[in-house]
Amino acid sequence: MKTETIRIKTTAKTELLDITTDLTKKIKTSGFNSGIVMAYVPHTTSAITINENADPDVKNDILMVLNQVIPQKAGYQHAEGNSAAHIKASLIGQSVFFAIEDGKPVLGTWQGIFFCEFDGPRSRRVDINFLPGSG
Repeated sequence: MKTETIRIKTTAKTELLDITTDLTKKIKTSGFNSGIVMAYVPHTTSAITINENADPDVKNDILMVLNQVIPQKAGYQHAEGNSAAHIKASLIGQSVFFAIEDGKPVLGTWQGIFFCEFDGPRSRRVDINFLPGSG
């Protein structure tokens, strides 16, 4: 299994960054043509998801609702003060899988892949694992 890494510098406490183009470039330069990719975030206060990337209001709405449902301060017991980030990351998840055909991600018309920062700004990474198809 081949692995690549994307480095990310976030600039806000909470943000969703569209990394579809970065992932696509890594896939092309890797020479991986078809199969499955797993993109994995090895951090406990960030996540990754696939959602609409055509309208930026969608990512803003996602963050708005996450921040309403899981407020920054809510009497959490975790001493570091970033419990809300841990909860958000657990709900969204640390990995996504998607198919690759002809060296490109197979995504819906309006879909993009987002890195989700919940405890920034920080230096982060996304690990990309290439799983070749059997045919």
